[in-house]
Amino acid sequence: MIAFLEGTLVEKQPTRIVLNVGGIGYEVFIPLSSYDRLGGLNATCRILTYHYVREDAQILYGFMTAAEQRMFEWLLGISGIGPKIALTALSGMSVRELKAAVVENDVKRLNSISGIGRKTAERMVIELRDKLSAGDSLEAVAGADETHPDDLRARDSVLALIQLGYKQAEAQKMVHQLLRQDVGDLHVEEIVRRVLTGSRG
Repeated sequence: MIAFLEGTLVEKQPTRIVLNVGGIGYEVFIPLSSYDRLGGLNATCRILTYHYVREDAQILYGFMTAAEQRMFEWLLGISGIGPKIALTALSGMSVRELKAAVVENDVKRLNSISGIGRKTAERMVIELRDKLSAGDSLEAVAGADETHPDDLRARDSVLALIQLGYKQAEAQKMVHQLLRQDVGDLHVEEIVRRVLTGSRG
């Protein structure tokens, strides 16, 4: 199996690239999310790959992040989803958005992806939910790209409340309401404690 390729980017399109690796040109199909992270032509590029083998073809699919690659492999494990549909899903929604749709049981949103019918969307929710770790759920409900301290505290607090049995939307609302107040530099534990106390009152 080919785990990754590193070489010179000689062709670049939204759905495919060609890498020159030691004088051999490798065609790699990619999602739009990976295209956005590529460098310019003739730059050195390292891309993670999934080597798809069938009787009549060998195809390379590429990803700029491990999260994209992992989601692609998860999607392939779902009945009714092949590599083309999996790539379409990653092109239409970010990994975080896909996880959020699963966590929130948003079948309608998943069904909006080209090639994914309602039954397949329902299977996605059921099967992917079991694969999501606490960290994945945290990313889904609050976003992984936020780096402001308040955002980090909000993410951790929301996850803690979800683990305590609160619905995601309810937990987000309560945490954000608290953080909008002048609460100072509270630790996550204190934020959760105040939310719990306030919700009971």
